[in-house]
Amino acid sequence: MHNTLEQVFGYPQFRAGQEAAIGAVLDGRSAAAIFPTGSGKSLCYQLPALLLPHLTLVVSPLLALMQDQLAFLQRHGIAAASIDSAQSREDASAVMARAKAGELKILMISVERLKNERFRNFLQQVPISLLVVDEAHCISEWGHNFRPDYLKLPDYQRQFNIPQALLLTATATPNVIADMQAKFSIAESDVVTTGFYRANLDLWVEPVSGAAKRERLVQWMGERSGQPSIVYVTLQKTAEQIAYHLNQHGISANAYHAGLPHDQREGIQRQFMSGQLNCIVATIAFGMGIDKSDIRNVVHFDLPKSIENYSQEIGRAGRDGQPSECLVLANRDSLNVLENFVYGDTPELQGIRCVLDELRAAIPEGQWEFMLLPLSDQSNIRQLPLKTLLVQLELRGLIAPRYAYFAEYRFKFLIDPEVLLARFEGERQQFVSAIIQTSSRARTWATVNFDALYAQHQADRNRVVKALDYFQEKGWIELESKQMTEVYSVLVSDFDPQALSQELHRYFTAHEHGEIVRIHAMLALFASDTCLSYRLAQYFGDEQAPQLCGHCSVCAGQVAQLPEPPALLPLVDKNVAALCGDFIHRHQAFVGSYPPAERLTRFLCGISVPLFTKMKARAIPGFAALENYPYADVREWAAKELLSL
Repeated sequence: MHNTLEQVFGYPQFRAGQEAAIGAVLDGRSAAAIFPTGSGKSLCYQLPALLLPHLTLVVSPLLALMQDQLAFLQRHGIAAASIDSAQSREDASAVMARAKAGELKILMISVERLKNERFRNFLQQVPISLLVVDEAHCISEWGHNFRPDYLKLPDYQRQFNIPQALLLTATATPNVIADMQAKFSIAESDVVTTGFYRANLDLWVEPVSGAAKRERLVQWMGERSGQPSIVYVTLQKTAEQIAYHLNQHGISANAYHAGLPHDQREGIQRQFMSGQLNCIVATIAFGMGIDKSDIRNVVHFDLPKSIENYSQEIGRAGRDGQPSECLVLANRDSLNVLENFVYGDTPELQGIRCVLDELRAAIPEGQWEFMLLPLSDQSNIRQLPLKTLLVQLELRGLIAPRYAYFAEYRFKFLIDPEVLLARFEGERQQFVSAIIQTSSRARTWATVNFDALYAQHQADRNRVVKALDYFQEKGWIELESKQMTEVYSVLVSDFDPQALSQELHRYFTAHEHGEIVRIHAMLALFASDTCLSYRLAQYFGDEQAPQLCGHCSVCAGQVAQLPEPPALLPLVDKNVAALCGDFIHRHQAFVGSYPPAERLTRFLCGISVPLFTKMKARAIPGFAALENYPYADVREWAAKELLSL
């Protein structure tokens, strides 16, 4: 272990916690490493991967994070690769071939990849020593970044006979740690935490009115010009506006957000990493997995989404151990916008009922097949909450996931079909001939007909997909698959859809309430009269941090009184017909009825749902007209106004 550390990675000794986590893995046990951002979590799987006999499979939620880690591994001569959505099918096939041949030590994937039947077929053929779950807090419903697909990882570990797991995260509260531990059966002694206190981060919370924020930002950045800095904002349009404002005042800055083309984002990230660009104004799309050690300033121009997000975002500063400053320009102006994001993820009661009716219609078949996007459109539930809803149905024992498959496979020949047939003999040749004959051919592409193949030749789908993969590997065909279809077993046939939809709606509403509480816990932290570093460490269960750090605004005698937002005109003075008459008319044309109060509220607060995309709601006058008002107040007002229409 120590030899590998020095010879391969070039480090003379382990950092805090690393040796304990790596030792547990090399002794054959599952473990969790919960270290602050930038404390070397990645080494906890990179080093064991070299010493374990088989492949290490790393599940990571972010492409940027994978790319950074791959670049590091390749620099150190470690055979690692990823399969991701940005790759061509040929590249993905080449990676799988290398893994099958035993040429790879580490393979990085997204969790969604595990639903792909071709990838699952591949995993059945490759021995795996270790499953690594990066950003493992995503598995917990108590976590700030819950991803429903992560809940299935313990099942996948069993399915693919992976003997042990290693969980990595920087932001886990005691509740989340207990949840992670239980789901992966990790002994308490193998949960390695090193504390959350960072002695080199100066935490400043400065109360600033909305009107004065830009001026204060320019002043702060001007005093630190040339230092690598990230300015975090909530909305994409704010990122553009603030970057423009900084440039106008002589501070070179670029906006970075998910709305920019992929190439442009990559370019901005490269410039920042190489030091050609020193200031990025970003939504939270930026920074995950950014391994730049000399970021000196992190400024929150808008409030972060939660204490966990705040901790993660400031954790990008000062990874080289040098003093770095973290500033929050704090007021309550953007509080409603933050809360609106939370409300937007709660499905409407009718939407939940729509999904349950679809499930009931599948009861006679004993299995339920659907595609996520059409179901999202049909139920008017965004895809992430829809996935959460499906996981809730699983947890209540109504459905069980069987597999996901691509509804359509098509191929084009790269060699003559007769030449391909001649490569086989006997029964195999008959099977290959059947694939060719039953596939319907357009000019270039042939579409596979699985039903005809089964009816005429009893060829099961799995065998056909494996054969097509083999042909592609050999370079005989080019293969395309699309229309991912989810297949679930229906386990219960006598549920009450009315009662269940109300129960599930209550679950989502309780989750919504929890997220709102989380936002207010963050406001309480910023307005606290207790040392900020201590209070932050305590939130994550770290009792070892000093009670007075000496380098935060509270220790400097500046307790923040957050200014109230500017007064808003009373809602009773608003005219619903003038604000959203056009929307109501278009809704009637699309749906055949008035919008319910919840939907009207979403329109007025600027929260998008699948139906709004089809209606082109953003372009209708009145969209987001009340985004600065509390959602609950708008909903109450809209419900009253609808009665009078």
